[in-house]
Amino acid sequence: MSDPTSQLKDAQQAGTANGTGRKGRLWLMLLIVVLGGALIFARLRNGSSQPQAEASSDGQPISTPNIRTAIVRQGSIGQYIEALGTVTPLATVNLYSQVSGQVTAVHYTEGQIVNRGDSLIDIDPRPYEAQLQQYQGALERDQALLKQAEIDLARYQEAAEQKAVARQTYEDQLQVVEQYRGSVKNDMGQLQYGQVQLSYCRLTSPISGRVGLRLVDPGNTVFSGGNSAIVVITQLQPISVVFNVAEDYLAQVRSQITERGALPVDVYDRSRTNRIAAGKLLTLDNQVDTSTGTVRFRAEFENRDLALFPNQFVNARLLVRTLRNQLIVPAAAVQHNGVNAFVYVVRDGAVHLQPVSEIATEGNNAAINGIEAGDVVAITGFDKIQEGTRVAVPGGSSSEPSSKGGGQ
Repeated sequence: MSDPTSQLKDAQQAGTANGTGRKGRLWLMLLIVVLGGALIFARLRNGSSQPQAEASSDGQPISTPNIRTAIVRQGSIGQYIEALGTVTPLATVNLYSQVSGQVTAVHYTEGQIVNRGDSLIDIDPRPYEAQLQQYQGALERDQALLKQAEIDLARYQEAAEQKAVARQTYEDQLQVVEQYRGSVKNDMGQLQYGQVQLSYCRLTSPISGRVGLRLVDPGNTVFSGGNSAIVVITQLQPISVVFNVAEDYLAQVRSQITERGALPVDVYDRSRTNRIAAGKLLTLDNQVDTSTGTVRFRAEFENRDLALFPNQFVNARLLVRTLRNQLIVPAAAVQHNGVNAFVYVVRDGAVHLQPVSEIATEGNNAAINGIEAGDVVAITGFDKIQEGTRVAVPGGSSSEPSSKGGGQ
C-alpha cells in the first residue's frame, strides 16, 4: 500500500503541470492573434496609399521618371577663346636719384593717384645752386674777355692795314679771340649741365598713375647712381591683360583682325562668374613660345573703376566671331560618351538618343548640329533615362534654353 502522504504530493504535482500547460497555450494563441492583426493592418495601409501615389503622378506609372526639358531654338552664339591672363600695366616707372643730397620734402601719400608733372620729392638744391652760380660767373668773365679781345683784334687789323704793326701781331690776336670763344662755349656747356643737375633736385612724375608705398622720408640722404628706387609709379588707366593662346588659333584670330579690326575681350574673376571689365585686343606677340606652343596676346581696358589691379590673375575671353542661325540648346542637354556627344530628344512621351556635334559653347548655351529647331530635349534626369524610356514632363518645356547667350 502506498503512503497517503505520497499520494497527496503526486496529486499536487499533476495539477501544477496541467496549469502550466494551459497558460503556455494561452500565450501562444495571443501571440498569433497579434501577429495576424499587424499583417492585416500593414496590407490595408499599403492598399490605401497605392491609389494616392498613382493619382499624384497624373496617371503615370510610379517608375516613370520626371525630367525637365527645353525646346531647341535658332539664334546667335559667340565663338570664344578662353585663357588665363595677368593684368599688366602699360607703364611702370622706377625713379632713381640722379644727384646726391638730403631729401627735404615728400609731396605724395602712399597709394595716391598722381598726374604727369606732379611734384613728388625735393632734394636739397643749395650745393647745385652754388655750383650753377660758379658756372654763370665763369661764363660772364670769359664773355668779357672775348669782347675785349675782339676790340683789340679790330684795332690790330686797322693798324696792320696801315703797316703800323707787324702782321704777326694781328694774327696772334686773332687766335686769342678764337681761344676766348672756345672758353665761352665751354662755360655755356657747364652752365647747362648745372641747370640740369639743379632740375634733378625736384623729382616729378613722368606718367599719370598710382604711387606705391613710401621708400624715402624727409631727412634721408640719397646718392647719385644708387641701386634702389626712391619712388615707383604704375599706370592704371588704361591697363592691359596679357594672356597666352595656343598657336592653333593664330590663323583664325589674325583673319578676324584683318576683317574686323580690334576684337572684343572680356575678363572674369577666378570663379568665371563675375565679369570685371570689357576691352579690346591690342596686339599679338611677334613669335610663338616654343616651350609652350602659345602666343602672347595683349588686350587693353580703360579701367575707369580701377577694378583691374596690376599682376592680378583673371580669366580672359576673346570673342573671335559670332555664329548666326545656329541651333541653340542648354549646355546641360549635351551629354558625352567618350568623345561622342549626344542629346535625348523627347517624342511621344519617350526619350530617344540622338548623336550631335558641338560647334561652340557660350555660358550655359551650346550650338550643335544633328537636330531640328523646335525639338524638345531633356536637360535633367540623365541617371534615370536611356533609349526608349518613358518620361513625365511636369509643367511642360522651357522655350528658352538660357538667359545667357546670343553672342555679341
